[in-house]
Amino acid sequence: MFSQHDLRNMIAAAAIVLALAVAVRAADPFTLTSTTFKDGQMMPRKVANNLSNNPNCVGENVSPQLSWTGVPDGTKSFAILMEDPEGRGGAGVHHWVAYGIPASVTSFAEGEVSKPSDKYVGGKSTQGVGYFSGPCTPPGTPHHYTFVVIATDLDPKELPAGLTREEFLAKLAPPAPTPSHAKGAAGLVGLFVKPQ
Repeated sequence: MFSQHDLRNMIAAAAIVLALAVAVRAADPFTLTSTTFKDGQMMPRKVANNLSNNPNCVGENVSPQLSWTGVPDGTKSFAILMEDPEGRGGAGVHHWVAYGIPASVTSFAEGEVSKPSDKYVGGKSTQGVGYFSGPCTPPGTPHHYTFVVIATDLDPKELPAGLTREEFLAKLAPPAPTPSHAKGAAGLVGLFVKPQ
């Protein structure tokens, strides 16, 4: 039989295990989702760019809906990067660089970031713009368009507009021993190719 002392220790241990289990369950993973497309699936034609000087730009440049949950503790702002690593023959194309998104913003509606907005600070994409610039994928094999949301401890107004992806990443994670300002990241991938 258990002594009263043993029983109290077992109850205390069970309470600790239960508290930890509840804490783990409450800490949802940081995730990025879209209602416009599913992770790893084809994006609709409307998200493709509509530049008249490029025959591979066959869409309406409608930015996809994006939302994120499970925000890491200590987050003050978010950044979103969109890249096509297969673009320009494998050199990559940075389609959207945005940062300074206040911690209170956890989603963008479809089409909302196809133009400048006061909800984010526009960086500078490969196309030279600070807002969403959709795919202009040539026919053939689909390209993988990677969307990444980064939680940061940077104040939303801390960085100036117009930073390239590389300039932003240098501010986000300066050389050691300066600590990184990233608190966590989540991503999803949409595929696109010019329809035949």
